[in-house]
Amino acid sequence: ISWQNMEMKIPIEVSARHIHLSQKDLEKLFGKGYKLKKLRQLNQPGDFCAEESLELGAGDKKIKGVRIVGPAREQTQVEISLTDAIFLGVTPPVRLSGDLEGSAAFTLIGPAGAIKLSEGLIIAQRHIHCGIGEAENFGLENNSLVSVKIEGERAATFHNVKVRVKDDYKICMHIDTDEGNAAGINKIGKGTIIL
Repeated sequence: ISWQNMEMKIPIEVSARHIHLSQKDLEKLFGKGYKLKKLRQLNQPGDFCAEESLELGAGDKKIKGVRIVGPAREQTQVEISLTDAIFLGVTPPVRLSGDLEGSAAFTLIGPAGAIKLSEGLIIAQRHIHCGIGEAENFGLENNSLVSVKIEGERAATFHNVKVRVKDDYKICMHIDTDEGNAAGINKIGKGTIIL
């Protein structure tokens, strides 16, 4: 069987703007020894939506109520949509999570203080989380690029979707709110991987 001719259906989640904080920055914003409160578990193991949110500043404008995703990470980063970037008057690069060198500057304002960082603001590159076993079953490789077709009234095909393979990942494509709206997906949908 040639994988090039196979179609693989996968779930799609729309990832709204959100913040990942380092423990050091979390404590600057909320106070020493602060721990995030879990609101709900997210699809990827270990990740959760926190009860807490912050005000994001970049350019001359601010966005209130930007949700924090836990647990704490090594480096603080903020993921927004292109629409958010236009509103804020900034031009963050399209990057995978964690690829922050040379990304845009921003400010976060919390109940116990504020931080200004010179980099860490990105527009998340569309990507597929995939466990090792799932990758083997689907014939996918880490860092490869695939296309994903979405059916329906606002049918669309997303190209240059990066595959991220890790032992504890569950297969799911993540797109931002702009991409979700363009394809008529409200929070959760499904698509077909085209190799």
